[in-house]
Amino acid sequence: MKAQTKSKKVNKAWLNDHVNDPYVKLAQKEGYRARAAYKLKEIDEQLGLIRPGQVVVDLGSAPGAWSQYVRRRLAPQGAATGQLAGTIVSLDLLPMEPIEGVLFLQGDFREEDVLERLQQALGGRAVDVVVSDMAPNLSGVESVDAVRIAHLIELAVDFALQHLRPEGALVVKLFHGSGYTQLVQLFRDTFQVVKTVKPKASRDRSSETFLVGLRPKPGLR
Repeated sequence: MKAQTKSKKVNKAWLNDHVNDPYVKLAQKEGYRARAAYKLKEIDEQLGLIRPGQVVVDLGSAPGAWSQYVRRRLAPQGAATGQLAGTIVSLDLLPMEPIEGVLFLQGDFREEDVLERLQQALGGRAVDVVVSDMAPNLSGVESVDAVRIAHLIELAVDFALQHLRPEGALVVKLFHGSGYTQLVQLFRDTFQVVKTVKPKASRDRSSETFLVGLRPKPGLR
């Protein structure tokens, strides 16, 4: 009974924080599906990753906030609809509501048929930026969750190595804790420049942070 009461208090506190969150309000005002859009926005503004004319792949894209942000960055006037200068391909295991100008592929990008559809969408073009907000369903057991998180990031790195152009960039989400140091080292072994970013839009109490890898090292493909 006590545990249930505590759980209710936690849920109520989270709901209160969420409702009063300035980024949640801003997302609603500006038409983003989630506050996560502002995390990518801060990273992009800090490092200048996304520009009109590029090819961008969004891994783990649902519900679509990152794809929405990329779509606006590739539009001549930053519009959510209309003309688009560039290509956006989004992938997720979960369904995603359509976004104008964004090609969405539902499925596991490790599977041959999904990769084949991706290759067709890219039409032989290399990718400028890969963004990944992928995160596993966390069990609460740190050692188990660390393995799941590491696996997803390793998949994103492998995907980036196969598809990024030499000047390309990869952005991934990870969490401080077990395995964090090894994942940072993986990025340092893979990319010529590595940046860690904790956006203001990421809640203070969250252990999430973002790794950005710039320019894959030659010879790793």
